[in-house]
Amino acid sequence: MPKYIFKAKTPTGKEVSDVIEASSQAEVIEKLRNLKYFIIEVKQQKEGFFKNIVSKIPFLKKKIKSSEITLFSRQLATLVSSGIQLVQGLSILEEQFESPAFRKIIRAIRSDIEAGVSISEAIGRHPDVFSELYVGMIHAGEVGGILDQVLDRLATYLESSEALKSKIKSAMMYPIIVTIVAIGAAIIMLTVVVPRFAALFAEMGAKLPAPTLMLVNISNFLKKWIWLFILIGVAAVIIFRRIYKMNYKFALKVDSMLLNLPIFGDVIRKTVIARVTRTLGTLLHAGVPILQALETVAKTAGNKLVEKTILEAREAIREGERVAEPFKKSDVFPPMVIQMIAVGEETGALDSMLAKIADFYDREVADAVEGLAGLIEPLIIVFLAVVVGGMVVAMYLPMFEITSKISG
Repeated sequence: MPKYIFKAKTPTGKEVSDVIEASSQAEVIEKLRNLKYFIIEVKQQKEGFFKNIVSKIPFLKKKIKSSEITLFSRQLATLVSSGIQLVQGLSILEEQFESPAFRKIIRAIRSDIEAGVSISEAIGRHPDVFSELYVGMIHAGEVGGILDQVLDRLATYLESSEALKSKIKSAMMYPIIVTIVAIGAAIIMLTVVVPRFAALFAEMGAKLPAPTLMLVNISNFLKKWIWLFILIGVAAVIIFRRIYKMNYKFALKVDSMLLNLPIFGDVIRKTVIARVTRTLGTLLHAGVPILQALETVAKTAGNKLVEKTILEAREAIREGERVAEPFKKSDVFPPMVIQMIAVGEETGALDSMLAKIADFYDREVADAVEGLAGLIEPLIIVFLAVVVGGMVVAMYLPMFEITSKISG
């Protein structure tokens, strides 16, 4: 969104200047007029060419951490529940956060609210920071007059999600590091060590045994074509992602395959169930209607097959079916989950039952990932022993032959 620099006078006559994000200059003027400001100047802020290019590259953008959004939600909930006005609370938080990027977003939200925009709409103008779930819950809290409770619930939801991600990362960190080291060692051996040994054997006129000759041929091939393979790999990833985004049927098949993968599929399925149930439970607890909640959950499911299942269930519920019934027709959710949803619906405590399901599957995912990491580690060690060890042996075979000739 473009940025505009403005100079204006407040109703008390104080001259102020600031930078504001808006879709157009007219929007800036409208905001300032709503604040009863006397406008002196409004002009678009120009960014340098390099900065403009960098801002368009996703992985170079300054990302707002999830922990910052969690802290923002928790602190704003405390301020609102203490009776502090929303604008004043945002001003306090703007001063407290160290991240310039997040402070700028808080300032933009505050400016929008001061201009008469609702908090849900103001937050919704930053979709790269606040998810659709977040905006939907804020809107529900705003309408129901329970904004402080909703913000507190959002903070708890974000903390639970981050805790699960942290467990997965910590469990997989060692296998990932060992895998990178193993691949790196193999590449260095093939592109640096093997060519030097090959040159040495050529000088000595040694006859290379079959394993060594095969290794030298692989090394020569890799040295010649390694960049082509890297380019093909990068291009394949880009093309795959583009097709996945543009072709719904293709994406549906891919996501269906992911859920049914041996070993990994079970972990993916449990992760999706944990996310879906926690999101739905959080939305229902905030007072979001079931149909609207299911629509939001479908968009944040992270799997096209699960999204399709939820949207089909939503249509069935809209036509009068009970919540648990449509989910029985799909193979996505296990019978235990469906039964617990049915019990929650019967007792009128669906939101708390969904939270219990989410907690159960969070633990299941953490245990499954830990078990998976324990399974992968020995496989990587075997890979290191066989591949790297095999390379070392193959390179020393000619040395044994040369030594035996010299001694003979």
